[in-house]
Amino acid sequence: MEKEKISYVKAVLLMGIFTFLFLGIEYLYVNVVSGILSEETTVKAQNYALGASAIGFVIYPVCRRICKGMYQTAGWIVNGIIIAAGLIGVKQGNSAGMVLTLGLVLFLFLGIMGSAVFYFALCLLKNDRYLARIAGVGYMTGILLQVLKNTLNQSEVAEMILFLLFLTGLEILLIRTGKQMDEGENENTAGNGLEAKAAKREGTGKNKTSTAAVLLLIVLVVLLTCIFSTLDNAVTLVHATGAVDIGQAPRFILAFSGLLAGFLFDMGNRKFMNMVMYCVTLLSTLCVAALKFSEPFLMGLIIFYMSAGFFAVFFTTAFMEISRYTHLPELWAGMGRAVNNLTAAVITGGSLNLISSEPNIQMLVITILLFVLASVVTTAYTYEKKRLMEIPEPDKKPAGELDEKKKIRQIAERFSFTERETETFFCLVSTEDSVQQIADDLCVSKRTLERYISSIYEKTGVKSRVALIGIYNDK
Repeated sequence: MEKEKISYVKAVLLMGIFTFLFLGIEYLYVNVVSGILSEETTVKAQNYALGASAIGFVIYPVCRRICKGMYQTAGWIVNGIIIAAGLIGVKQGNSAGMVLTLGLVLFLFLGIMGSAVFYFALCLLKNDRYLARIAGVGYMTGILLQVLKNTLNQSEVAEMILFLLFLTGLEILLIRTGKQMDEGENENTAGNGLEAKAAKREGTGKNKTSTAAVLLLIVLVVLLTCIFSTLDNAVTLVHATGAVDIGQAPRFILAFSGLLAGFLFDMGNRKFMNMVMYCVTLLSTLCVAALKFSEPFLMGLIIFYMSAGFFAVFFTTAFMEISRYTHLPELWAGMGRAVNNLTAAVITGGSLNLISSEPNIQMLVITILLFVLASVVTTAYTYEKKRLMEIPEPDKKPAGELDEKKKIRQIAERFSFTERETETFFCLVSTEDSVQQIADDLCVSKRTLERYISSIYEKTGVKSRVALIGIYNDK
């Protein structure tokens, strides 16, 4: 239980520090660009940088496959150096071209880091019981750190030192967590765990369904991003003029909404998460009307921040949850942020045109249309997700057939397997995957997995995978 709590804390720290760095650097970048270029160009620069980060999210799984052991540590050191150099360059840049170019590079490598953060956080969790609230607490932590930094109003040098300190801390945490995953030092870094493995490996039908569920989730996040990104662009335009500082007091609302979302989403094992998000989206649609047809900007800002926190926790939780049922969880765990950022970049031009369009009714009609489409996709995704994640009830199984998890546990107790050896045994007897594929699924190195296999052979007195299958079938 103590190890499990430590894993929860590590997961929160990973997501919290990354959220602080990403949003804090984005805020700094917007401020620097707004001092050089016009308000509309500032919004475009922000969204193009977000698009670059989405590319980084996709690149990470390739980097992970290439960089193993010491190369992984060296890779994170290089990543940190590039981010630090890009951050300093953006802050000190004296030309628009330089700032924009460095911004793209900076956010590209922030995306690589972010993808690893969400995947590592997922691997730290033995199960998904508190997934949404951990994502919510992590998001709240990042927002509050950003508010604290902005409230202190420190010098530019102090601000840069603070960013570099948190960047260093996050890099160290990534390196240490990566080593624990490779060496199997943390029993909770099982990646998918027995419970999720059983669901993932349970027949080809489930694997086919996962494709449909993932695609529907992508479409849903794209549609919702079109709404939320347009609202964000409207807020950023006002911020760029200097009329309102969105980096301080209003962010408390964002932090609170992220925390609230985490606890509401986890109710009933996230059975009602889609419905809650649907209601919040309806509220955001009303926010469009508030921003376009009413004078008090503050009212629209409050509604937007309340909704935005829910949306951030939603796409984070949804993709981390469903990634366990895919063959490449290191890609899909952080894809929520990637899809959101890429969509924001793609729709930048159209979004700005809508915000400035006359009559106002045009923007409202398009937003309502997006909401209707999101309603349809939400229904379809909810259905596919239910099919993907539901586990057959024990009473539906043939008489005399042991529950699979119980069967594995009995064998584990018989031969005194450790938790990691139990998971290794399960993969060996229930799949035809290669040793390398099993190692990737369990988030360990091939060498570490071979040690587990040798220990299993020694404890069972057999010398082959076929013999292990025999033990499993004879139980």
